[in-house]
Amino acid sequence: MKDPRTDDRPQVTEVLVDADAAAEDLTPEQLAAEWEAEGPPPGGRAAALGSTLAVTALAAAAALLSLGMGLGTPQQPAPGMWPFLVSVVAVVIGLSHLVTGRRGGEGEKFTRESLLAVYGFVTLVGLVLLMPVIGFEIPSLLLSFVWMKFLGGETWRAATLYSVLVVVAFYLVFITALGTSIPHLF
Repeated sequence: MKDPRTDDRPQVTEVLVDADAAAEDLTPEQLAAEWEAEGPPPGGRAAALGSTLAVTALAAAAALLSLGMGLGTPQQPAPGMWPFLVSVVAVVIGLSHLVTGRRGGEGEKFTRESLLAVYGFVTLVGLVLLMPVIGFEIPSLLLSFVWMKFLGGETWRAATLYSVLVVVAFYLVFITALGTSIPHLF
C-alpha cells in the first residue's frame, strides 16, 4: 500500500490552482470565447422578441397601475411617482430593444434555469400581497431567505444570517431613519 503523501496524482487544491493559473494566461478574447462555449445555447430571434415583448407589456401595465395610485408633484410625490418613472424607463428600454435588439446578439435559450426568474417574480408578488396584512418584516425575511437559499444556492446558515441582516438593515433605513409609512409589526 502506498503512502498517501507520496501519491503521484495531483491533489484537488493543485488542480484548482492550475485552473486559476490557466485562466490568468488567457487573453480576454479567449476567456470570453471559453465562457460562451460553457453557456447556454443561443435562443434565437423568436425568444428575444418574445422576452422583449413580455417585459415591455409588464412595464406598461405597471405604469398604468401606478397612475391609479396617483403621481403627485415633484415637490410632493404621491405613492405612484417612482413606480411610474421606473416603469416608463423599462417601457422605453423595451421599445428600444425591439428596434436595436438584433444587433445585440440572440440572447440565451430558455432552459430550466430560466424558471428562476419566474420563481423570483412569484415570490415578489407574495411579498407585495402579504406586506399590508402582516407588515414587511416576515414577508421580507421569507423572500430574502428563499432568494438566497433556493435561487442563489447559499448555505442554510448563510441564507439565514444574510436574510436577518437584510431585514434589519431595511428596518433601520426605512422605518427608523426615514420614518416611511411601510406597514410593519414592530
